[in-house]
Amino acid sequence: MPVTVALYDGRVDQPNPRTSISPAEVAHVARLARLALSEEELSMYTTQLAAVLGHAADIAALDIEGTPPTAHPFPLADVFREDEPRPGLDRDEVLSQAPDVEGPYFRIPRIMGDAP
Repeated sequence: MPVTVALYDGRVDQPNPRTSISPAEVAHVARLARLALSEEELSMYTTQLAAVLGHAADIAALDIEGTPPTAHPFPLADVFREDEPRPGLDRDEVLSQAPDVEGPYFRIPRIMGDAP
């Protein structure tokens, strides 16, 4: 039984025979994925999957002859800044704000294993 798809803007899309999917097919896919679906979920996912397949069919129907493959619609330039060295924070100032220090290092509570 083909599914009629309600679009997000309220229009109703009539089922496309190439993209219709039955609740039995959705139940089969759910079983393969080891998902237990209620009747309500089965109905909802059947409608949603039919909409996804309909959109995929619309894209597949586009005439793209002569269109080169593209990874991005706009040419990309390097968007990162140059990696230039700059001075870091003063060690003594940073350690003075730590709750516990040991020499020139932060001291943190042991979280795994025994003390050496």
